[in-house]
Amino acid sequence: MSENCTHDCSTCSQNCEHREIPKEKLNSFSKVKRVYAVVSGKGGVGKSLVSSLLAVESSRQGYKTAILDADVTGPSIPKVFGAQQRAEANDSGIFPVESKLGTKIMSINLLLENPADPVVWRGPVIAGAVKQFWSDVIWGDVDNMFIDCPPGTGDVPLTIFQSLPIDGIIIVTSPQDLVSMIVEKAVKMAQLMNVPIVGIVENMAYFVCDKCNEKHYVFGKGNVKQIAAVNQIENYCQIPFDKTIANLCDRGLIELHEATYLEEFFKNIIK
Repeated sequence: MSENCTHDCSTCSQNCEHREIPKEKLNSFSKVKRVYAVVSGKGGVGKSLVSSLLAVESSRQGYKTAILDADVTGPSIPKVFGAQQRAEANDSGIFPVESKLGTKIMSINLLLENPADPVVWRGPVIAGAVKQFWSDVIWGDVDNMFIDCPPGTGDVPLTIFQSLPIDGIIIVTSPQDLVSMIVEKAVKMAQLMNVPIVGIVENMAYFVCDKCNEKHYVFGKGNVKQIAAVNQIENYCQIPFDKTIANLCDRGLIELHEATYLEEFFKNIIK
């Protein structure tokens, strides 16, 4: 214990022997078997895309699936799944919105009168909202829940790691050396919080030319394999630039994509 310890573990990232933070209780009408947080050290690398693709893959393989959109100030999951209706509630809690194929979704945008309204909240308030998404939402029976985290290693990821029963995290990166360096921060945070890393995904790894059908590496060849090896992460994969997926996301039809980029990756997570 540090000599400057305030004895308030909820605001501390130190992993000392005296640490004791109770997990948030799940809504009594809910049962969630596995929870995975999708994280990265910076924004713009595709955490929401990976969260969405993993949820779609989970549903395809017969699992009851949910997404908790923890990126409160930059929510995109409802748009990707075409979820336009507002979430409803009663005295027992809030009901998640279901996508066309049954994925349960909770996001701040499903609670706002106008989805374009900004959420101008400080970190602790945002972290509290994320905890309420876990405790106040009537999720029902869920096999796999994916949490789309905001970028960085601040209040919200810290709250998720400490307060929710995370089974593992999936780190998202892109090929640039700068992003690869920042990934190390996410890896070290997971290690500090004693949360297992179950996989790493390199997004925007390459694109396949329509004319020559060859791979082209816009940002240079990434080093996801090396990053995985250094951090003893056995499960890793790459996602290319794919204009079909981008188009489906823009139209709220991500569940119609036919790509299999994450099929084996997902199977390795839950085995």
